[in-house]
Amino acid sequence: MSPDNASQSLADFIQSSPTPFHAAHSLAERLHAAGYQELDEREEWTLAESGRYFVLRNQSSLIAFSLGQPNALRNGIRMIGAHTDSPCLRVKPQPELNRHGLWQLGVEVYGGALLAPWFDRDLSLAGRVTCRDANGQLHNLLLDFQRPIAIIPNLAIHLNRDVNSGFTVNAQTDLPPVLAHSIEPNRDLRALLANELGRQYPEREPLQVLDYELSFYDTQPPAVIGLDGDFLAAARLDNLLSCHAGLEALLSSDGNQACLLVCTDHEEVGSSSACGADGPFLEDVLARLLPDESERIRTIQRSVLVSADNAHAIHPNYADRHDGNHGPQLNAGPVIKINSNQRYATTSETAALFRHLCQQVEVPVQSFVVRSDMGCGSTIGPITSSRLGVRTVDIGAPTFAMHSIRELAGIRDVEYLQRVLTAFLDCPQV
Repeated sequence: MSPDNASQSLADFIQSSPTPFHAAHSLAERLHAAGYQELDEREEWTLAESGRYFVLRNQSSLIAFSLGQPNALRNGIRMIGAHTDSPCLRVKPQPELNRHGLWQLGVEVYGGALLAPWFDRDLSLAGRVTCRDANGQLHNLLLDFQRPIAIIPNLAIHLNRDVNSGFTVNAQTDLPPVLAHSIEPNRDLRALLANELGRQYPEREPLQVLDYELSFYDTQPPAVIGLDGDFLAAARLDNLLSCHAGLEALLSSDGNQACLLVCTDHEEVGSSSACGADGPFLEDVLARLLPDESERIRTIQRSVLVSADNAHAIHPNYADRHDGNHGPQLNAGPVIKINSNQRYATTSETAALFRHLCQQVEVPVQSFVVRSDMGCGSTIGPITSSRLGVRTVDIGAPTFAMHSIRELAGIRDVEYLQRVLTAFLDCPQV
């Protein structure tokens, strides 16, 4: 796939995935179309030899696996891990605010978001809504307003003269978006959601909204930018870029090896949930795939996980924030992330394997180590590695503005990552 085609495919995926629920749904649709069969964790599983399956948990995390040729599990499982969530603003349970003639919604910051870029953006609202129909049955429905319905206006500089000298955003008081004039004194979010559900699901009976998990998001679509079209600007590149690359690799692989893609929710808040990487989702699936504990341990010890999560590219305006010998560049290939304190799970063995794969498919490769006087972020890699005991390498595409409402990546890196992940899934020996 060319860099342009890879970037357009990623842009389409991001546009259809404003929340983790939508991201998992988009992944599931692609897998369905490719012939993967959905499994239900509440039912017995009968797995066919060389079968291809996927399973959802909480509608926001997904595991897909291909069993490969007969006895392929003896060679271990090639695993790719990523996460479906991104920092954002989540709507509170009782969010309605009527202040000074305007209707607003109270929000809570999800994850380590860069807050300043959220001001003066055209925002929409999406997520999962749990409803009750006339027969008392509960339904979980995905909702996306798609159109701009909200904005967080900045305070004019005339009223905040020192803003350019430093401005601390108060998440409680500064971030509630403005949605409308409060002409209707009893405007209610649940009624608004019920009306929107009626528009998006006209075939359903009137529904009573009981609860929701909703996020605001920027409606500006992804764009290829730069004089020579070198960059992709988009929301949620961290970490939908890796989810998409893992999916493309899985669908492009030759099908000979046993392969698995795991995309979990809640990484940005620590992964400790029933559907997060620090929960039992992957272990539960592997236990059903390999019921014999001894066989499962042997298979895991023959397996490798590539934990794919974006890396920090060296910013030309802030080059001193990087170690001088470890400044990854955009469009210069995927980044191996290393940390002696186990914030990343990379070892010399797994880094060497990834470098070898990059050389085999002519993909440039880079390294990242955080400055010794700065703290280091982490990924699902150390969590999954410690829970399973699987060999792991932490890698990612270099990006700017990580955790902003709009991030930046190199278009060639999108294709590079897909190419080397496909080679990993096709590799006979790991």
